[in-house]
Amino acid sequence: MKNLLLLIMISYLWTSCNTKTSISARHSLTSYVDPFIGTGGHGHTFPGATTPFGMVQLSPDTHLDGWEASSGYHYQDSIIYGFSHTHLSGTGIGDLGDISILPFSVAWNDSIYGAFDKSSEKASPGFYEVYLKNNEVLAKLTATPRVGIHRYEYKNPSQRKILINLEHTLQQNWGHTPMNSRLSIIDNKTIEGIKRTTGWAYKHQVAFRMEFSEPFNKSTFHQKKGKNNTKDAYGKDISLELKFPKTNKPLIIKVAISPVDTEGAKINMKREATSWDFEQFAENADKLWEEKLSSIVIGTEDTTLKKVFYTSLYHCMIAPYTYQDVDGRFLDMRRKTKRATPNQVNYSVYSLWDTFRALHPLLTIIEPNMSTEFASNLMRKASEGGILPKWPLASNYTGTMVGYPAVSVLADVLTKNLYKGDKNRLLDATVLASTYHPELLDSIQEPRASRLMTKHIYFKERTGIIPSDSISKSVSNGLEMAYYDWCIYKIAEEVGKQDIAKSYAIKADYYKNYFDPQTGFMRGKLGNGKWKTPFNPKYSSHENSDYTEGNAYQWSFLAPHDPIGLVAIYGGKDIFESKLDSLFHTSSEIIGEKASGDITGLIGQYAHGNEPSHHIAYLYNWTNSPYKTQEMLDSIMSRFYNATPNGIVGNEDCGQMSAWFVLNSLGFYQFCPGKPIYLLGRPLFDDAKIRTGGKYFTIVVHHNSKRNKYIQKVLLNGKLLQERCFKHKELVKGGKIELFMGPNKKS
Repeated sequence: MKNLLLLIMISYLWTSCNTKTSISARHSLTSYVDPFIGTGGHGHTFPGATTPFGMVQLSPDTHLDGWEASSGYHYQDSIIYGFSHTHLSGTGIGDLGDISILPFSVAWNDSIYGAFDKSSEKASPGFYEVYLKNNEVLAKLTATPRVGIHRYEYKNPSQRKILINLEHTLQQNWGHTPMNSRLSIIDNKTIEGIKRTTGWAYKHQVAFRMEFSEPFNKSTFHQKKGKNNTKDAYGKDISLELKFPKTNKPLIIKVAISPVDTEGAKINMKREATSWDFEQFAENADKLWEEKLSSIVIGTEDTTLKKVFYTSLYHCMIAPYTYQDVDGRFLDMRRKTKRATPNQVNYSVYSLWDTFRALHPLLTIIEPNMSTEFASNLMRKASEGGILPKWPLASNYTGTMVGYPAVSVLADVLTKNLYKGDKNRLLDATVLASTYHPELLDSIQEPRASRLMTKHIYFKERTGIIPSDSISKSVSNGLEMAYYDWCIYKIAEEVGKQDIAKSYAIKADYYKNYFDPQTGFMRGKLGNGKWKTPFNPKYSSHENSDYTEGNAYQWSFLAPHDPIGLVAIYGGKDIFESKLDSLFHTSSEIIGEKASGDITGLIGQYAHGNEPSHHIAYLYNWTNSPYKTQEMLDSIMSRFYNATPNGIVGNEDCGQMSAWFVLNSLGFYQFCPGKPIYLLGRPLFDDAKIRTGGKYFTIVVHHNSKRNKYIQKVLLNGKLLQERCFKHKELVKGGKIELFMGPNKKS
């Protein structure tokens, strides 16, 4: 009996030290995170190992080309081409997939891969595991912010091989091309090199240092082109096969990366990964996530809902990610090596057009210091490159999406008293981004640089309207620029420059120039002042229409800075409410042979899978039926968020889709970034506690149920709220808000 108990105890201790399940079980919140949520459908997330806002995002690559390969992984796949160290979470464009390693045990060939069963996959924050059945290798991955750690257990101890593949690159058939790279054998336990590509990020490099827990005894370079010898290889298609001695021990590999050089990778390794204890690395990553996730604690018995919530919160802390070495060195927007001061951090992957709407507002609450850093970093990028960035990726501008959305993030941080820099410089940078200065692009050596200063700005400044017969996507740019110009108006007011504020207040009204009272839609207008015909509000063409990733239905409600004015041009509350009703209740047919694939998550013509729709449900607050806001929010959250691989209905877009759910499930939403006010919506939890700046804001929801979805009354710190909103400053100073729910539709 004693021997049996001893065996049970030994088995328990071994399991506790060697499985991730036990690690997650020790931390209550990380156990609710399922990294596979969003990896199916069009969510485009990845399931691999990363740390909060970490530079290393170590994940399996199962999908190398096409829209569904944006993150390198899709849930329906069953082949792994390699485990690479950089990825994008939920984007609609693919890139990265750098420094690939594939463990194998068969004879090498130029199409080697790892086949796997979905049942063998496991993932939790900071950890991923899979069994490669054709190679008979159990692979486990974890990470520090700058180091990826691999653990490979080979069933065949005499055939312990890995392939290091620098040619491996996501989206090669979509224009992401390997460039001249380098790989060097330092000794039989150390590899160094630099991977270079051109793609969405025009000039991208990842330097790395790779260390092994034991020496390899055979090395073979594989190249069709380029140069190599026994120690070094140069070219576009470098791969290196390594074989390790026969043993039953697991092989541990540590890969430190740097945006600068191999010396930076070496320093990152020395600071973050000196040991070979894989389980300790996994435990440390789990603890980092537990701390971040504990910024919001929710009260509900619904474990599925907890899984959706905490996975959403997890997705909100993947990007923007740290993009500098531990010694502060980074590449600036001219790709020159700089060193950050102790109070600076350089970041990459700002999906600004998506994330200004919910992710950045959420982070001002739960990560206020980081929000200050983001604003400072955006301003520093403007100083380095000459203009505010638009979707900056790996020290490249990219110029992706509409207008100049960085001004929204900056205005929001400023109006929430989180900006620590020179406010006059802030105003100057936003004014420069919003006026037509194509000469600023002359020194930016990127093919996409022209998108930073498109002619939409020229026409907006010249005539107040962007003619649809001169340039595509005119309506979307016109509407968004009106909002961005309102943000600059707010910045100018804050700085005390009344003349600039007055001029931008006028520009903020330009959205009205696109409204056609006859059809009740925002429409394209020709240079001669006539409406563009033919017109069908359900028509979409992804690249060649007046609307970006949508149609007239989805774009006709975008004026978050002026909902009262928007209601007025429609003809008053009743007409406006009827128009909102028609949006949600008309057919979901999208017309057009080349309709945008981003139009997903449809309720009528409302498209929750793309960002321009994300504020629309709250517009009922400016009608005679504000209760419809709660009805629509209840429907959106229940339909489009679930705990499955298809649980995100559109591109995750670096946290935006998830941040929308986090805020709305808590019961409030910032309708207009730059205006630090939260509108009340439809809370899903009985209680929640939000940590912000060292204080706590508590939400208590009384009588909450599926039937009781309507707000009856609200108390803020015991006092009755007359309006269905509260201010940011009331949230961050701590306190308690109580929402009393019921079945009555209160007007």
